[in-house]
Amino acid sequence: MAEMTYRQIVREIAIDSYGYVTTTQAVAAGVPAIELPKLAARGGLDHVAYGLYRVPDLPSTAYDQFAEALLRVGEGAYLHGESVLALLGLADVNPRHIKVAVPRRARTSLPRFVELTHVKADVRTTLYEGLRAQSVADALLECRGRIETGRLLEAGAQARKDGLLTTSEWQRVRKGLRS
Repeated sequence: MAEMTYRQIVREIAIDSYGYVTTTQAVAAGVPAIELPKLAARGGLDHVAYGLYRVPDLPSTAYDQFAEALLRVGEGAYLHGESVLALLGLADVNPRHIKVAVPRRARTSLPRFVELTHVKADVRTTLYEGLRAQSVADALLECRGRIETGRLLEAGAQARKDGLLTTSEWQRVRKGLRS
């Protein structure tokens, strides 16, 4: 059985990460950091940002930009507010920016499509489509005053129907939206 090449290893990582691979992920999988710029120079990767690459021939999905936003911000980052609702197709939102929360200072320069918010460190997060995010219940409540209450209630009802909210979370959201 032939040993995998660095390109194959990077591709395997990217398949599970919406086409993206970080230097940290590659090194953890046994690919020396110096190999990523070499692969990019040969056309096997697109350099996206410092320490972030994309495999160009992987098909794109509706979640790619969300994944890119999280990877650009780095460790501890998660989607919040309208971006969680957009990710899950709730409340008919289409924000111009992907809202990313982070409990620490992020020094990276970010593209215009990423809006960064600093939050306290003890926030519970979950995974939706493999992407770290604020819970749907918290995202719905966070959007009060920015999205019409009726739309948020409809989104909550849809989320409950889709199994994204427990009964107690749905009750908390309804109470929070009506207060």
